[in-house]
Amino acid sequence: MSIWWSLHLRREAASVPLARRLLMGTMETAGVDPDISYDLSVALSEACANAVEHGGESPEGRSAEAFRVTAYLDGEKCRIEVTDSGPGFASGRRRAPLRPAPSDAEHGRGLCLIEELADHVQIGNKPGRGGAVVSFDKILKWRNDTPLVAV
Repeated sequence: MSIWWSLHLRREAASVPLARRLLMGTMETAGVDPDISYDLSVALSEACANAVEHGGESPEGRSAEAFRVTAYLDGEKCRIEVTDSGPGFASGRRRAPLRPAPSDAEHGRGLCLIEELADHVQIGNKPGRGGAVVSFDKILKWRNDTPLVAV
């Protein structure tokens, strides 16, 4: 089984739960284990929240009004990519490893949380143009009563 979808969303807070609900609905319909679905939906929410908050003005001074979410459920893996048209990461690439934010911090946990919830994470800038790209994947587990069979 292979399912994919892509959303072009406004850079506003209301877009985050919309993307999360679509992912959860897709995985529920496909028969993905609820714990895996939950982990991926939290990681997606964090990536979308970062695009909304930080995907603002491009290096050329243009205002970025939207961001894109693409999800692939292909065989035994789900891959999610969130891209924005903002300034991207300052150094062109994220420094590794990420340090967790202090427990009382209100910001700074998103990328660390994504790395904890996903099996493989890539964080960087779009080649040749402004914007950040956060992509991650996770091996899927299936419910016993899966309506669609993974191939």
